[in-house]
Amino acid sequence: MENSRQTIQLVQVMNGKSIKVKIFGNEYPLKGDNEDLTKRVASYVDGMLMKIHDKIPEQPPLTVAVLSALNITEDLLQERDKHTQEVAHLEAEVEKLSNYLDNCLAAEAVDQRIQ
Repeated sequence: MENSRQTIQLVQVMNGKSIKVKIFGNEYPLKGDNEDLTKRVASYVDGMLMKIHDKIPEQPPLTVAVLSALNITEDLLQERDKHTQEVAHLEAEVEKLSNYLDNCLAAEAVDQRIQ
């Protein structure tokens, strides 16, 4: 019950215009702030459902939906991990550059005092 309230609140918050998308043979009216993103998301979900259905066509739609949700979530978590690693790498590089600049400025200050 709590999840359905959150979903209703989420739909009420979204102020974009309604668009119709087709996912796994069914048409859904969706609202979103970014129509292009909403269409891309729907297309991604539809593609995943079709991919899973093509591999195991004998499975009921609910099983296909659950397996698709698991695959989509796996994709998301892999991207998050990749992003986290990239951010950590960039932070390390920024730290190296900062230390290098600090050392250059300190060396310049020493040179100026000697002159």
